[in-house]
Amino acid sequence: MNRSLRRRILLLLTGVIACGAGFARGQNPGTECDSLKGCQNAYEAGYQAGYEAGYRAGRAEGGSTAPNGQTGLRTGNQTGKNSPLRFGNTSTNRFGAERRNLGQKAFADDNTSGRRFMHRLGAEFRPEYIFPTNPFLRGENNTGLPIDLALSGHLRYAFQFRPGSTPDRIYGGAYQGLGVAYYDFQRPDELGNPVALYLFQGARIARLAPRLTFDYEWNFGLSFGWQPYDLNTNPNNKMMGSKINAYLNVDLLLRWRILREVDLTAGVALTHFSNGNTKYPNAGLNSLGGRIGLTCNFGRLSPETTPRTLGPAFPRHVSYDLVLFGSWRRKGIEVGDKQYAAPDAYTVVGFNFAPMYNFGYKFRAGVSLDGVYDGSANVIAASSIEQLGSTAEIETVNPGFDRQIALGISARGEFVMPYFNIGIGLGVNVLHKGGDLRSFYQMLTLKVAVTHSSFVHIGYSLRDFHMPNFLMLGVGYRFNNKYPRHR
Repeated sequence: MNRSLRRRILLLLTGVIACGAGFARGQNPGTECDSLKGCQNAYEAGYQAGYEAGYRAGRAEGGSTAPNGQTGLRTGNQTGKNSPLRFGNTSTNRFGAERRNLGQKAFADDNTSGRRFMHRLGAEFRPEYIFPTNPFLRGENNTGLPIDLALSGHLRYAFQFRPGSTPDRIYGGAYQGLGVAYYDFQRPDELGNPVALYLFQGARIARLAPRLTFDYEWNFGLSFGWQPYDLNTNPNNKMMGSKINAYLNVDLLLRWRILREVDLTAGVALTHFSNGNTKYPNAGLNSLGGRIGLTCNFGRLSPETTPRTLGPAFPRHVSYDLVLFGSWRRKGIEVGDKQYAAPDAYTVVGFNFAPMYNFGYKFRAGVSLDGVYDGSANVIAASSIEQLGSTAEIETVNPGFDRQIALGISARGEFVMPYFNIGIGLGVNVLHKGGDLRSFYQMLTLKVAVTHSSFVHIGYSLRDFHMPNFLMLGVGYRFNNKYPRHR
C-alpha cells in the first residue's frame, strides 16, 4: 500500500470517528425529540460538527506532508484518481451499501434504546350503566329498586415493543398485560363486590394529532366473589348462578400524551359477565359506560411520530390449525310452557381443523372442520316431574351416543396480534341425527401463544346468535407456520 493511499484511509477514518462523535452530541439521549423536525435538526448539527472536525484533521495532516502546498484532501484526490477506490468502482459501491445499512441499523437501535420492550403502569375508573335485561335488575330484589349502576377501579401492568421497532410499526403500538379490578354494584348482599383478574390488549386505530391517538382495547378474564342464586339465602338473584364468572370487555378510547412518559385515556366501555352456561341460572350482566385513566410509560424517550417505514415483506402462506377442546355445560329442559334445569352437568369434547390463508401480519381466514360430542344434546325429560316446593326435580332420558355427535363446517376469520389471536366463526352441522344438533352455530375464540406454533384455546359457542351453547377450553398447534418471528 503506497503512502498516499495510507494517508487517504487515515483521513477517512479520522473523519468518520469525528463525525460519529458529533452525531452523538447532536443526539443527546437525555433529551426527547418532540417533533420530526427537531430530530432532523439534531442529526444535521451532529453531522456538520463531525464533518468540520474531520476536515480540520485532514487539512492539518495534509498540510504537513503534501508537496507544493497541496492539502491532504487534494493530495488524496490527485493520488486516488487511478486507484481501485475511485467512485463507481464495485468496491466503492459495496462500501456505500454497507454504510447505508449501518445507518439504518443505527436508526433502529436509537428507536429501541437498546431494549426490546417498554413497560407501563396504569390506573382507571369506570362508571357504567347496567342494562335491565331481567326482572332482578328491573327491581325484583330486596330493595324493590332497579340495579342500574356499576362502579369499578382498575390497576394494570402492560408492556409493548419499543416505539419505532419493527413490531411496533407493524401492529400500531400494540400493548398487552394484566389487570385487576374491583366492582361495586350497590347491592353487596345480593350481587357481591366481585374482583376481576384479566388479560388485556390494545393498539392504535388512527393517529389524530402528534400527541393524540384513537385506540381500541379488549379485556378477558375471570371475576370472583359474586353472591349467586340460592333458594334460601338469595332467592331473588335469578341472574347469576355461580361465584366465579367470565369477564369480557371491549373499549374504544382516546389516548393523549400529556407528558413525555404519561398518557391520559378516556373512552367508552362495553362489559359482559357470564358463567358460560356452566351453571344455572345464567342470564348474565351487561353494562355500557365510560372509562378514564392515567398511564405511566417507563423510559419512553423516542417520539411517537417516528417516520413511517415499511416492515419486512410478509410471506403469504397457508397454515393449518388443529384444536382439541373440552368443557362441561348445564341445560334447561322445556316441559310444557316452563323450563327446568337438568340435574346433571354434561360433558362436551371436540376438535377443529382449520386450513387458514395468512393474508398479512394482521389477518388470516379459512374454513374449519368441526367435530363435537355434546352430552346434553337431545336430552329430554321423562314423563314424571316431582314437585318439590317451589322447584321441581325432573328425570331425564339420554338419547344415545349417535344422537349426541355432529360434524360441521364453518367459515373462520382471525385478527392476529402479538401473543393473541381473536377469531370468529359461522358454521352449520352437516352430519348429525337432528334435534339440538340441527343448528346454525357461531364461535368467538381467543388463542394465546405458548410457543411460536402452539397455543391455548379459549372459545364460546352460540346457537342462532342468542342461545348459549358451550365453552371451548383446549390447546392447539399451527402446522406450516411461516409467520415471522419478531425480535
